[in-house]
Amino acid sequence: MRYLDFHNLLKDFTVFSLNDIRRVEQDFYRPRLIEWQNKGYIKKLTRGYYVFSDLQVDEGVLFEISNKIYAPSYVSLQMAFAYYGLIPESVYEVTAVATRRTYQFQTPLAQFSYRTIKPDMFFGYDLIEHRGKHFKMASPEKMFIDHLYLNPSIRAEEDFEGMRINKELFSKIINKRLIHRYALLSGQPGLSERIKLLLEVMNHA
Repeated sequence: MRYLDFHNLLKDFTVFSLNDIRRVEQDFYRPRLIEWQNKGYIKKLTRGYYVFSDLQVDEGVLFEISNKIYAPSYVSLQMAFAYYGLIPESVYEVTAVATRRTYQFQTPLAQFSYRTIKPDMFFGYDLIEHRGKHFKMASPEKMFIDHLYLNPSIRAEEDFEGMRINKELFSKIINKRLIHRYALLSGQPGLSERIKLLLEVMNHA
């Protein structure tokens, strides 16, 4: 197969795997991938996932890639805090939660990290449209649940203050009823009380 034909077949893929390739070309000759990498036509990300070198990369594209290269997963934790504008710091790692084991990938595009949550905690994310496609992002309420669930040491007022959350924005975007409901659904003893304290701290200007 010529590279131009290959590119035309997969041009709508943000990131593609060998399985994706073989769905459109069953007899694909795998060594072609190494040849095209060496020529700079494609880039290998990790574990058989590739992108075209001319891919226009932005934040939304990175989120879509994060979802695909380690599924099922959705973007959450520090990257979600930054996405919603709730923290002053820039975040240079795409952080996510997944039902698989904790893992980290260093790729030519970005570093992707995943923290493990129980399968019954895999809820509370939104499908965000971006350039005609979608990525999974934790809702504002669920990203706090994920963060506290995975960081049980955050439990005192000074811990919540140390998160440096924008209190004014927090009060505008957080649904208090929903965050309490998510805390109950987590099944983690004490999480509801920690959420209650978080809300108290955030309401104290």
